[in-house]
Amino acid sequence: MTRLGILTSGGDCPGLNAVIRGAVLGGVISHGYDFVGFRDGWRGVLERDLVPLPRQAVRGLARLGGTILGTSRTNPLKEGGIPAVRESLQVLGIDGIIAVGGEGTLAAAQELSNQGINVVGVPKTIDNDLDATDFTFGFDTAVQTATEAIDRLRTTGESHHRCMIAEVMGRNAGWIALHSGMASGAHAILIPEHRVALEQVAEWVQSARDRGRAPLVVVAEAFAPEGQDAPYSPRGLDAFGRPRLGGIGMLLEQELQRMTGIETRATVLGHIQRGGAPTAFDRVLATRLGMAAVDSAAGGRWGTMVSLRGTTIVNVGFAAALGRLKTVPEERYREAAVLFG
Repeated sequence: MTRLGILTSGGDCPGLNAVIRGAVLGGVISHGYDFVGFRDGWRGVLERDLVPLPRQAVRGLARLGGTILGTSRTNPLKEGGIPAVRESLQVLGIDGIIAVGGEGTLAAAQELSNQGINVVGVPKTIDNDLDATDFTFGFDTAVQTATEAIDRLRTTGESHHRCMIAEVMGRNAGWIALHSGMASGAHAILIPEHRVALEQVAEWVQSARDRGRAPLVVVAEAFAPEGQDAPYSPRGLDAFGRPRLGGIGMLLEQELQRMTGIETRATVLGHIQRGGAPTAFDRVLATRLGMAAVDSAAGGRWGTMVSLRGTTIVNVGFAAALGRLKTVPEERYREAAVLFG
């Protein structure tokens, strides 16, 4: 009997459990496969820490946020390397891995695949910045969560006649800010792909106030105003040597209040966007991707990633997803900017 291992690696997001459920149910029903889950991503592979995943273990998972398998940012190429991964799979009798994760996870999966290890990738990121797929699961939920929070900020801002700033996630791309900002009717949306001078932001804020509105600004954590060399990161570096983003909203709070004289308050939504139950869209997408990953394994399409193109699930090479980030095109930003101020 074919035995597959599933892991969820990198940052968590809503829909991971739906992928697990889709893969296990699809594999058991359509192919008669046996499944195990590796705990905490690649760490579980290297340390042979696993849990059986029979059909009954995935009941009701689609509606649950987070991941029952846990996650970590362990890099298998550094911590033990390819020989350790290969040995673990041989000892455990695992025929292949379904790796669910973002850019780092898929980059590791690509290298393992190049070295002859059977891997199928499932793309995951709330930022929606992985290329070669139209949408990643978790993004829709993050946008919905952000939009609901921003709607609440707007009502309190209107009560006090304040300018409200909502800082949302988006390390490399401003998709969450763009979509949640448009959905909530923001008077300014600030994303890393498009530099804007603080004077322009202040002008939009003042214009909204002059029309009797309580100004609303939505900003991605990686936004850098014109004249600032890099995104605001007062908290130093993370474990990967990357700037720890977060706080640009607080900086804008001070500057916009100084420039406009309007009382201003900023809220950083942070990890709220990662948590909670997935939306119906994300449940369906994640389930379909999980099922498609198992079908790919059954068809011998190792070394590929399942991807959404339009409404169809297809297979693409890892290189197509890792070659570049999917950022917000200029025309999408200009489309939204018509509504600013």
